[in-house]
Amino acid sequence: MNYRMISRVLGYVLLIIAALMLLPLICGLWYRENVLNFVITIGCTAVLGFAMTRVKPRSQDLFARDGFAIVGISWLLMSLLGALPFVISGDIPSYVDAVFETASGFTTTGASILNDIEGLTRSGLFWRSFTHWIGGMGMLVFLMAIMPMSGEHSMHIMRAEVPGPTVGKLVPRVKKTAMILYVIYLGLTVLEAILLLCGGMSFFDAILHAFATAGTGGFSTRGASIGAYGSAYIDIVITVFMILFGVNFNLYFLMLIGKFKDALKSEELHVYLGIIVSAAVIIAVLIAKIYGGFFHALRYSFFNVATVVSTTGFGNADFTQWPALAQAMLVAIMFMGGCAGSTGGGMKVSRIMVVFKSAFADISQMIFPRSVNVVRLDKRRVSSETVKACNTYFAIYMIALLLTTLLVSVDGFDVTTNFTAAVSCLSNIGPGLSLVGPAGNFAIFSDFSKIVMTVAMLLGRLEIYPLLVLVMPAMWRKK
Repeated sequence: MNYRMISRVLGYVLLIIAALMLLPLICGLWYRENVLNFVITIGCTAVLGFAMTRVKPRSQDLFARDGFAIVGISWLLMSLLGALPFVISGDIPSYVDAVFETASGFTTTGASILNDIEGLTRSGLFWRSFTHWIGGMGMLVFLMAIMPMSGEHSMHIMRAEVPGPTVGKLVPRVKKTAMILYVIYLGLTVLEAILLLCGGMSFFDAILHAFATAGTGGFSTRGASIGAYGSAYIDIVITVFMILFGVNFNLYFLMLIGKFKDALKSEELHVYLGIIVSAAVIIAVLIAKIYGGFFHALRYSFFNVATVVSTTGFGNADFTQWPALAQAMLVAIMFMGGCAGSTGGGMKVSRIMVVFKSAFADISQMIFPRSVNVVRLDKRRVSSETVKACNTYFAIYMIALLLTTLLVSVDGFDVTTNFTAAVSCLSNIGPGLSLVGPAGNFAIFSDFSKIVMTVAMLLGRLEIYPLLVLVMPAMWRKK
C-alpha cells in the first residue's frame, strides 16, 4: 500500500470538495442568508485537505488496492464532511440525519429524512441537489480530469469508481477520457436546465432539478417533487432526461465522433429501452382507470418507470396506490437500474444480461454436454473473468440486500417497508413502497437503521467492493 500517495490524493479530493462548496456559499450570499455554516466547513475541509497534500510520497505508483482504498475512503469523507453545513445551519440538526441526507445526495440515491423540504435555506437546498451532480459522474473521475496522473495508475481509480461490470478508456489517455465524460455530462445538464426554464420553472428550480436528474438522484426543491408543478411538459422533459442519463456515456461519445450506427447497435441499449417501453405500456393499461384513460395514464407510467429504472427517484404520483401488479413491476426494475457507464444505480443492465446469459449457457451445457456455449454481448465474446465477476457481484448484492433488510427490521415496520427501503438504498433509487413510498420518507427509522442504510447507499454507489475491502485485514497487510 502506498499510504503517502493515498493520503495525497485524498487531500486533493478534500480541496475539490471545499472549492465546490463555494457555489452554495455564493447562492446563500445571493439570497442574503447566513453562510457561516459553509465558511466553517470550507475552512476545516480545506485545511485538512491541504495538510494531506503536503505529504511527500516516495513513489507515485498506485495499484489496484490503492485505488479501492482511495475511492472507499473518499466517499466516506465526502459524506461525513458534506453533512456539516446542514448541522451547523440547523437545516438538519441531527448529525446522523445529516450524514444520511448527504450520503443519499452523493450516492445519487435520493432517499430523504426531511419532512419540510421547502423549509430549508436556499443554500442548503442548493448543496443538497449539487451533491447529486458531484456524485453522479464521480468525484474521482473529476479529479482525474484536472490532476496529472499516469494513465495506468489512474485507471485503478476509475475501475473502482465508475459503475458497471467493465471500464474502458474512450481515448488512450485516461485524463482525456475523464474530461470527455464531464463535457458530455455538463452539456446534457445545461440543456435540461434550459428546457425546464422554457417550461416555466424558476432559474433556481431548473438548475437544481437538472442537477438531480443528471446525477439520477431525485432530490427536489418541493415536498411533492415534480408532482408539485402539475405540468405535462415538465414531466416529459424530465422523463426524457432521466432515460438519457441512464444510458452508457460511451454511446454519446460514439455519437459525437459520428459513429451513430455503432452506438445504436448496443445490445444493452436495446434491452434498456425495451424494458422501459414494455413496462410503461403494461403499467399504463393497469392504471388507465385511475387516470381516466390509457393515453393520460402513459404520462404517469412512463415517468415512474423512467424514475425507477434510471434510479432517479423523482415523483409525480403516489405509485403505492396503484394495482399490486404495477407495484411489483416497479420493484422488479428497481434491481436492474441503468446501463453500465451511466449515472444510474442498480445492478446495471449489462450485468443482468451477463448473469442471465451465463445461466442459460450452463443449462444448455447440462442438456447438451458436448455443446460449446459462449456468453456474448454485442456479438463479442464475454471473457470468463467478466462472467465470473458478474455472477459474484450478483451473489454479494443479494447477500447485502438480505442483511440490510434484516438489520432495518429491528425497527418493527412491515416487511414491504423494510425490504423496499433496503432495495432503494442498495440500488440508489430513493422511494420504495408502503411507508417509504413517494408520499413518505425515511425519517421514521431509528438512527441505527439510518446508519445501516447509509452504508447500503455507499455500497450500492461504489458497487460494493471499494467499501467492502476497507474492512478486510488483507487489504492493509504488507506483502
